[in-house]
Amino acid sequence: MMDRLDASLSLHEQALALRLRRQQLIASNIANADTPHYKARDLDFGRALAEANGGAGVFMVRTQSAHLPASSFAAGTPAALYRVPLQPSLDGNTVDMDVERAHFADNAIRAEASIRFIASRLKSLLAAITG
Repeated sequence: MMDRLDASLSLHEQALALRLRRQQLIASNIANADTPHYKARDLDFGRALAEANGGAGVFMVRTQSAHLPASSFAAGTPAALYRVPLQPSLDGNTVDMDVERAHFADNAIRAEASIRFIASRLKSLLAAITG
């Protein structure tokens, strides 16, 4: 039963970790909006989540029944990509504050949705257990 519970929530756990990583990158972009030659960075969230969920990572295999089961590990922190600027500035900075604000708000809303989904799922499981 715990395996099924863990499997059902692991996708959202990975999504939340990637959302946090993306939020850090966007916050870094906003903090460096006036830094000359700073290049805005972001994640390809869909690809990073697919890699985290689809087996691109390193997996441990139980070779004997006495071994403890191990969880899989993602291949590491997803690579941050440089954003292609819509309108580059003269000092080489590629941060567009309107774009960063939009991505920041979108990412925060999606992270909140994942948290609410996990909370709802746990609440329904608790209700099923307690009756």
